[in-house]
Amino acid sequence: MTPKNTLICTVGTSLLWPNLKELPNAETYESWLKKQPSVDQPHLTLDRVLALADAAQRKDTRAIAAQLVKLPGATRLCGAEINSINDLIEREYCEVGSSLYFCHSDTNDGGYVAEIIRHYYLKLGYPIELDSIEDLQDQDPKRFRTKGLRNLAKTVCRIIREHGAPYCAINATGGYKAQIAIGVLMGQALGVPVYYKHERFSEIIAFPPMPISLDHQLWMQQSGLFVALDRQVCLPKTDLDLDDWDERLETLVEQVEIDGAIYLELSPTGQIFHETFKGRFESERDRFLPPPVQTARKSKPSLTDHNWGHAREAISAFMQRLIDECSYVQGCRTHYWNPSISRATLFRLKSNEIEGVFSNGTWTVKIIVETSATTSGQQEACIAELNARTANWKL
Repeated sequence: MTPKNTLICTVGTSLLWPNLKELPNAETYESWLKKQPSVDQPHLTLDRVLALADAAQRKDTRAIAAQLVKLPGATRLCGAEINSINDLIEREYCEVGSSLYFCHSDTNDGGYVAEIIRHYYLKLGYPIELDSIEDLQDQDPKRFRTKGLRNLAKTVCRIIREHGAPYCAINATGGYKAQIAIGVLMGQALGVPVYYKHERFSEIIAFPPMPISLDHQLWMQQSGLFVALDRQVCLPKTDLDLDDWDERLETLVEQVEIDGAIYLELSPTGQIFHETFKGRFESERDRFLPPPVQTARKSKPSLTDHNWGHAREAISAFMQRLIDECSYVQGCRTHYWNPSISRATLFRLKSNEIEGVFSNGTWTVKIIVETSATTSGQQEACIAELNARTANWKL
């Protein structure tokens, strides 16, 4: 097994509630100590506990960390995150000195606990990064589900892409139960081991690999939809011109009603699905794409001969950029124009041709993109690459 040198950890608040919040004073110390695990008691001296209680009272994250470092990492008082990481390192599931990434909730308590953990591991010489997951909070359940969990998936996938799946592990011990579920699903999708330690477990456990399958072809076919929904929180269903609803999208794309209109948004599972195949396609696109078109065989953009208002220059420039930057694109021609509607910008298969939908929010043009693709697989790869390439264009 490749040694894991990057550990991605979800963060909860067990270190704060109840550990730090229920520290005793000198009068209650003896009764508090009796409630601690017997193996921990010799380390929890009165002076040490009172010093920790004083630091916690002052909310001094550096001082709290300085006191926790004096305790064995397995001491329950140190909290779920430190306990589980200590176990992972001791059992050599991860290397000593591994890069640690902590994904914490978008709450005051989450950020506070993360800061303590940061100082703790900096004192031990570990490289560490904190990632506050926007909208991962417990005040608004809908925002937690539709945005928070998706942002968690994006962050974890980014870290794995940067370091490489063979070198990463996920510690899903801390945080909301839904975070654990997302961590497990991401590990299964990306081939990354996922670990979990319950406070009553004598040791950390690894979730066993499960025989799940994700449909790469579905992502290639629907890449325009996934890129458009990833770019925005949600889109009116009418903006996507969906002729047929593929039942395979049911668990990946959610339909919600807002003010009487139907909107589409990625589910947390859909975000993982998109991040998984986006990363995989980025590393393997050359294997799927058709051969490049020789420069001499490329043609200029073709616009139908009618009044385009002030849009002609923008449309022509968009098509020319496709021809210039996409080696497999031979030419582009317009075949639809509406000066007064908005649609999501994307590429898709339409009547066995690659159709691009380009909109500035006030007008919409549809173009046919001619490529060197000779098979349906190459055509799907072109569509996926076009959607990925244009996702960050300033349109």
